[in-house]
Amino acid sequence: MASIAVLFYLLQPVYSTKVIFIPKGSTESIISYLNKSGYEMNTLDLFVVRSFGYPQSGWIDLKSEQMTKGDFLHKLTISKAALKTITLIPGETSYFFLNQLSSKLNLSRERLQESYDKFSYKTDGNILAETYKLPLGMNEEHLMFYLINYTNKKYKEFSTKIFGAYNKKKWYYYITIASIIQKEAANNKEMPLVSSVIHNRLKKKMRLQMDGTLNYGEFSHTKVTRAKIKTDESTYNTYKNKGVPSSPVCAVSLTSIKHAIFPAKTNFLYFVKDNVTKSHIFSDNYKAHVNNIRNNKRKKKTYISKKNVKKIKVKKRLTTEEKAVFVKKKPTKKIKSVKSLWNTVN
Repeated sequence: MASIAVLFYLLQPVYSTKVIFIPKGSTESIISYLNKSGYEMNTLDLFVVRSFGYPQSGWIDLKSEQMTKGDFLHKLTISKAALKTITLIPGETSYFFLNQLSSKLNLSRERLQESYDKFSYKTDGNILAETYKLPLGMNEEHLMFYLINYTNKKYKEFSTKIFGAYNKKKWYYYITIASIIQKEAANNKEMPLVSSVIHNRLKKKMRLQMDGTLNYGEFSHTKVTRAKIKTDESTYNTYKNKGVPSSPVCAVSLTSIKHAIFPAKTNFLYFVKDNVTKSHIFSDNYKAHVNNIRNNKRKKKTYISKKNVKKIKVKKRLTTEEKAVFVKKKPTKKIKSVKSLWNTVN
């Protein structure tokens, strides 16, 4: 009778998504996790799984959405999902990332957008820029929930380490600044300097007037023209609006977030891209900025290749502001004003 009861139990139908995530841990903890996830697991399931072996961890491809309980428990020990490596490049927008996911994972672009809008907090910046190993077979809603939930956990962890708390509204203010840095800086070394310009202009209530903020959404790779500046009525147009846009411009890296919170201490208010080195020339007043623009126009625009990298002369002496960023110093005490800075953000 007991055997018949167990057999009957194992023949009960189970409904699931084709791909599920199994965390690392003991068999008991995995059964408990599945039970909390709605699979109605119990002690009998624990003994059955142990008789099959040990549960896999990571993404599990169940191949179907309906199966028997016995088949489900067996697949937990033998199945493994096929993974696809996809990189969200720092500075890219969600518009193009969703296109990439749709193409590489053979998913509906429309349903991806619907799911993204359902779980996202802002228009952009909801998914951290990094490399992901994503399972083939995951549906659009499950995928968006995973990516955005993963990012939110990272944001909370990073914010708590710096400020001792996580206020989503305040945090996304810095994410927005980080996204502008991501669009404007020529490299990671420039990020603290670009950040200083943004913070200095905000303190003086100056418009940011940065082209990168207009490279939002589907315009990520579009050249910003005078016509675009005149006609764009969105909050991304920092030529017309003071402050930062209402939403991040793009996906950001943890590096850009760090520099958004800890800018270099400079008086810089302007910068222009050098036609030769492709890095930026910074200045603290408009007259110097205009001179930099004029001098830069005399330089021929070049594309840096391996052949001409060595020809570029690097100045030996650094300014005081540049030394603060580029010259490594011995660790100092933590800045006490970080939390007070956090409290001033609306």
